[in-house]
Amino acid sequence: MRSGSKAGAGQSVPDYTALQKRLGVDIDAETLRLALTHRSYAYEHGGIPTNERLEFLGDSVLGFSVTDALFRDNPDLAEGELAKRRSAVVSTRALAGVARGLGLGDFILLGQGEQITHGKNKASILADTMEAIIGATYLCHGIEAARQLVMRLVGELLRNVEALGAATDWKTSIQEHAAMNHLGSVRYEVVGEGPDHARIYHATLIIGETRYENGSGHSKKEAEQEAAARSWLAFKSAETSELHADKSDHGA
Repeated sequence: MRSGSKAGAGQSVPDYTALQKRLGVDIDAETLRLALTHRSYAYEHGGIPTNERLEFLGDSVLGFSVTDALFRDNPDLAEGELAKRRSAVVSTRALAGVARGLGLGDFILLGQGEQITHGKNKASILADTMEAIIGATYLCHGIEAARQLVMRLVGELLRNVEALGAATDWKTSIQEHAAMNHLGSVRYEVVGEGPDHARIYHATLIIGETRYENGSGHSKKEAEQEAAARSWLAFKSAETSELHADKSDHGA
């Protein structure tokens, strides 16, 4: 379906090729459309199939791929720590963050009710659709292509041990980081927009006098957590770049 074509009242579907390019995988149009079909849209269009079966399949593929990677890459970690890390990577929050990075919400087929309440930015809908995309990839190309997709999507989290440890409480990790590095007091600037029944909050992390990353959500807490998560990952990325630069300067 091409950009601008109608998917339902008040919603048009962008060109699927844009999404497939971001994913790095070619899923046939019919299967991809099914993966993007939320039950609210299916209900309003005569009970057509939803993405829930693909979501079920993708959840298993995701879990297996992450478990396999963690097991192989961390031979000295105990089962409990492996389980903790897997839980962080496959969590709704983590998958929703990946989906937002892809702009997935703009492609999901939603009923009018979900459109009005900004369903395209709801963590649960984004995470479920991300799993459905993984399931669709498995159906079209098999386990290896699906595993490679999972690694592209969550590989950075798997490689970043500290980020994984912070995944359950990003705000606490930001507090600890700021204190350890003497950066100043931590606060969040939060603004809301939209009607009460569909209010969206936008938060910006501020440490001392410096503004860091932004986050959005359907509650102040969710927006602040996302801002903290994005800032934490930016901190870790900067530290990694500095380390590599230092090694290069010393001829490592």
